[in-house]
Amino acid sequence: MLHTDVLVSFYQLSCNFQRCLCYVEPQNLTGALEFLLLGFSDDPELQPLTFSLFLSLFLVTVLGNTLIILAVSSDSQLHTPMYFFLSSLSMADIGFTSTTVPKVILDVQTHSGVISYASCLTQLSFFNFFGCLDSALLTVMAYDRFVAICCPLHYPVIMNSRLCSRLVLVSFLISLLDSQLHCLMISQLSFCTNMEVPHFFCDPPQLLKLACNDTSTNQILFYFIGAIFGGIPVSGIFFSYYKIVSSILRISSSSGKYKAFSTCGSHLSVVCLFYGTGLGVYLSSAVSHFPRKGAGASVVYAVVTPMLNPFIYSLRNRDIKRALQRLLNRRA
Repeated sequence: MLHTDVLVSFYQLSCNFQRCLCYVEPQNLTGALEFLLLGFSDDPELQPLTFSLFLSLFLVTVLGNTLIILAVSSDSQLHTPMYFFLSSLSMADIGFTSTTVPKVILDVQTHSGVISYASCLTQLSFFNFFGCLDSALLTVMAYDRFVAICCPLHYPVIMNSRLCSRLVLVSFLISLLDSQLHCLMISQLSFCTNMEVPHFFCDPPQLLKLACNDTSTNQILFYFIGAIFGGIPVSGIFFSYYKIVSSILRISSSSGKYKAFSTCGSHLSVVCLFYGTGLGVYLSSAVSHFPRKGAGASVVYAVVTPMLNPFIYSLRNRDIKRALQRLLNRRA
């Protein structure tokens, strides 16, 4: 009888130990976890169209932004703060697109959307880094236009090369901090099994929904970080354009008003396109019950917007047009 009781106790103890192992196991295997990016559609007939579309968008984005960088660097007349910031924005746009689109093209080609946990965190970090860098550079460019229009006589003194370099460096450091905060926040989550992400990249809001543990604190931190790193640049841009519009309205001649406004028209178009699409995507994803619709809408600000930036600046800017013509003639 005593021997039987000992066996029963030992069996119960081993069962409890196995339960503990089953409870701890998902957290210990998080590093070996794999996510499945669902993308846009499971229809095989749409895969060639998706492949062609994303490959074309990627090539046009890289080519257009590279031409802007080469035109600015090769033409001495464009060695000014405005075009220095424009070339920095083009480099950020190339990185922004390269973070997600090559993975989409590879997934369509291999018919597999699997991404490892480490690769997912890496993609998330670079996506947030280049997205925040875009936002910071647009704010810096708004400040540059503010100084050019509101303080034209002091513009060469204020916007010197040292200040321009420091502004780009600060934008880089702020973006790096934002990306690391997002990466740290997601790395603290526990994922029990292989999970399906209804997106074409590792989007932080979607990963929060897939976590096993309580994410209420992480969601508060997510919105808090977004309010700081998104709200401050938007406030700076609004303040700059409030001062710009006030200065333009004080100009007596209509030709002077048109000339002053034309210097910031391209930048204002890019700002509206970037923030309008980005804000619309995240607001719609928070309300919509169909996550894949958010994935389709994300293409606008993650892929289409970086592609359109070179066209917006080149089509509305005679200096860029002349520089591109000289560059292409020189290459030919």
